[in-house]
Amino acid sequence: MTTPPDAPRKEVTLAQLLPNMLTVAAICAGITAIRLGVQGDFVRAVQLLLIAGVLDGLDGRLARLLRSSSAMGAELDSLADFLNFGVAAPLVVYYWGLQDVSRQAGWIAVLFFAVCCVMRLARFNVSAKSDDTKGGSGAYFEGLPSPAGALLAMLPMFMTFAIPGMSTPPAPLIGLYMAGVGLLMISPVPVWSFKKTKISRENVKFFLLGFACAAAALVIFTWTALIVMCLAYVGMVIWAALVWYPNEG
Repeated sequence: MTTPPDAPRKEVTLAQLLPNMLTVAAICAGITAIRLGVQGDFVRAVQLLLIAGVLDGLDGRLARLLRSSSAMGAELDSLADFLNFGVAAPLVVYYWGLQDVSRQAGWIAVLFFAVCCVMRLARFNVSAKSDDTKGGSGAYFEGLPSPAGALLAMLPMFMTFAIPGMSTPPAPLIGLYMAGVGLLMISPVPVWSFKKTKISRENVKFFLLGFACAAAALVIFTWTALIVMCLAYVGMVIWAALVWYPNEG
């Protein structure tokens, strides 16, 4: 009786694992942000969530660049998004300004936001698979992406960090605001997708110059720059919903 040949070993390079490593690092950042929020270190907690957002933007693009995309990597990325943007971000906001709301209304706002986020991610996963099979353009998202929703949910925190002496806004107002952001994530509001944005070669130099200025502002005037970015993003969403999307349709 002959011995069957050994099955070929499946091996991957460390470079191919790098996108998944970034995703795991983002998960660690989000979980640590929750711990810092419990301890009251809100500045560092928000900083870790911002790092998680940057890693979230890099892992998928790096996977496509290295041609190491996989079903497991996609699922891991989606779970990381829910943890960081649907759980960690609203929990940090809760520990910062929602614990004093009577009758647990603050916790209800956190749960509402988390459920909206997971529904948004589920809808995105289904539509992404549908676009792959039908050749969708992906020119816009339906509803706020979860990273943008988490960023906007933390906007009141950015304001108190940027303005010395500013007191924490009333807890009911924070809860209503966070619930409103959650509704925007599951709404049919069209949001421009930067992935499909094209820039002419003549304007590349101006784009890079603007990017350098924005990066410098984020490093030097972090909280003020984040406030401006959030308000600009909201303005872009309103413009897309009222002007751009109706004309495209």
